[in-house]
Formats: sequence, structure tokens, C-alpha cells
Amino acid sequence: MSVQNNTGADILGKIGAALDKDSDKAARAATAAARIESPPKNLIPNRAQVSPEDQVQLFRDWAEEVSATTDRIEHLDDLPAALAAYLSSQNLPSEIKSSDDPLLGRVDWTRQPTLTRHLGVAIEADPASLAVAFAGIAETGTLVLHAAPENPTTLNFLPETHIVVLPRSRVTGDYETTWNRLRNEIGSEPSSLPRVVNWITGPSRTGDIEQKIQLGIHGPRRLHIIIIDEA
Repeated sequence: MSVQNNTGADILGKIGAALDKDSDKAARAATAAARIESPPKNLIPNRAQVSPEDQVQLFRDWAEEVSATTDRIEHLDDLPAALAAYLSSQNLPSEIKSSDDPLLGRVDWTRQPTLTRHLGVAIEADPASLAVAFAGIAETGTLVLHAAPENPTTLNFLPETHIVVLPRSRVTGDYETTWNRLRNEIGSEPSSLPRVVNWITGPSRTGDIEQKIQLGIHGPRRLHIIIIDEA
């Protein structure tokens, strides 16, 4: 009696060969390319198909439902004071590790001289981080942030407190609209797409410990969103 030892690679190779046996790889590649070029439309829930102002309120309602906090300010230059007030309310130091997003470059940070802003990659020891969202989705209160040299992904996950700036004009109704905006503004070619696109709904949480929800186990304990009307 002989025993045949198959490695995982052998098994997967046989499965792949069986699946590809009668297939036309060129036709499948063309089908995939066509789907990427013109993605089919999905069924979109009605609840977010409302006016822009109602979308902002719906976004805040859902974000707060999943334990985020939100604030809304009128002008971009109101941001330093809003940041300082939030940090103080949480008994956090008046300093922040920040994205170098062009939007934040337009802020007059001298209006809040006690607030210290450090640019660059976040580390776990940073008490709070500041990032700029690509979009906020009213349907579920979800933030969309993509990686870029000026927006390191570490800002979104390492500090215990994650503060996100969201221009009001960046609030969308649904996921499909957001993906289309991403493709239109950044491009759909592999060379133009960001390496990482994070969809963040509320602070980090897990129910692994005694089936009880715990915040901050795998990421930020706090998520604070500042919506700016004119940005």
C-alpha cells in the first residue's frame, strides 16, 4: 500500500488546474476588465437618499450610534479651537500627531498657540492623531480614509484617540457613490489607486472577551469626527 503525500501547494495546484481546464483565460480577463471599467449598480437603500443637510445629520446619528463623537464647525480656521476643546474635555495633552494633508495646511494654527501639532507617522505612544477623511457615508456613519505620503495609515490605528476632519461637501449618501467618487478623483488604474483604503465605523471594538463589547482593544478607543461646513 502506497501513501501519497500532497502538500498544500499540490492540492491547490490541482484544484486550479481543474477549474481552468476548459476555461478561456482571455475571455475571463476581458470580462473582469469590463466589470472594473463599468461596475454594475447595486441596490441602494433609500434611507440615505435625502437632501445634503439631512445626509450630514444622518451621518452624525449613525456615527454616534456606534460610539463615535461628532462636532460641527463653520470655518476651517475654527479647527484649532475645536481640537483644543476636545482634547481638554478628554484630559489629554494639548498636542497631536497630524496628517500633512493640504486641507490642514490652510489652517491658521497660530490661533491656538497652546496646541502643538507634530507631522508624520504615528506611533502607539502618541496620545491623539489627526487625519482628513476622503468621505463620510451617511448610510452607516462610516469614514473613508486612504493612504498617501501626507496621510500615513498609522494615524488611523495606533493612537488611542483618533480625530478626523470631514468637510461637509465630502458627506455622501451611500457606498456606491463614494466608490465612484474615489475612482473619478484618483483613478481606477492600479498605478493610481491608493495602497490602502480604510472604511472606519466607530472606534475599535471586539466582543471576544466574555462576549462583552470592549473599545480600544485593536485600535483607537475614541473616534471624534469634526465636520467643517466651509472647507
